[in-house]
Amino acid sequence: MTAPRVALVAITKHGAARALQLGQQLPESSIIVAEKFASQMQGLPNVIQAYQGPLAAQMANIFVAFDQIVFFVSLGAVVRLIAPHLKSKDEDPGVLVVDDAAQFVIPVLSGHVGGANAYAEQVAVLLGAVPVLTTASDVGKTIPVDILGRELGWQVECPKINITRVSAAVVNEEPVAFVQEAGARNWWTRSTPLPHNIVLFDCIEKVDLARFKAVLWVTQRNIEAAVWEQLSERLVVYRPPLDSV
Repeated sequence: MTAPRVALVAITKHGAARALQLGQQLPESSIIVAEKFASQMQGLPNVIQAYQGPLAAQMANIFVAFDQIVFFVSLGAVVRLIAPHLKSKDEDPGVLVVDDAAQFVIPVLSGHVGGANAYAEQVAVLLGAVPVLTTASDVGKTIPVDILGRELGWQVECPKINITRVSAAVVNEEPVAFVQEAGARNWWTRSTPLPHNIVLFDCIEKVDLARFKAVLWVTQRNIEAAVWEQLSERLVVYRPPLDSV
C-alpha cells in the first residue's frame, strides 16, 4: 500500500514546536507553518512550506495535495478552515487535530474511508497522546461496514444507502448475518471478541434471511437482481481478490 501524503500544519509558536516534534518522527511528512516560525524547522529532512498571510488562503492547495492533514490548530478553527473545501467522504482527505499540549489526537474528517481514525492512532503513539475516536463502530468495537477487509483487498459492492442502513444495524446491535464464501479469514483485527449480534455463516443458503436486519456477504458469486431486490437496503457485498478465493 502506498504511504500516505502527510501534512503537519501549524499557525502558532507552540503548534510549530509540536509539528517539529512529530516531524522528526515522520521525516516523509511536509510541515506547513507560518513564515515567522519556519526557522524552527532548520535541520529537518522534511519538506518545509512556509506561508504568508492567512492559512485559509492555503487550504485549497493543501486539501488536494495530501491524504492526511494533521492540524496543530484549535478544532473550531479547523472546522471553519476546511468547511469550504468539503466534497464527500470518498474524496476528502483525512483531517486530524492535535491540541496545543499534544495530549489528544482527534480525527475530524474521513475517519474510515479517508483513514483518519487509523492515522490518529499512529500519531497518538508517536506523541504519547490519546486518540479520540467518535465513529460508532470504533467506539463500539464492531465491524466498520464501509472499509471492512480493505487491507485484504476487498472491494465493497452495493448502493451507498445500503452502507448507511447496514452500518446502523451493526452499531445498534441488531441481528446481522456475516456470510463468508471467499477471501482471507483474518478480517477481524480488533483485540475484542466479535460482537454477539454478528452471526457467522459459510454460505448464503444457510441464512434465514427473515431473521436478520442486515447481511454482509463476502463472495465471488454473481448476485442476481432478484436477490438485491429481496434484501433491498439490507445487503452489503464484499469482493475479495481472485487469488485469495
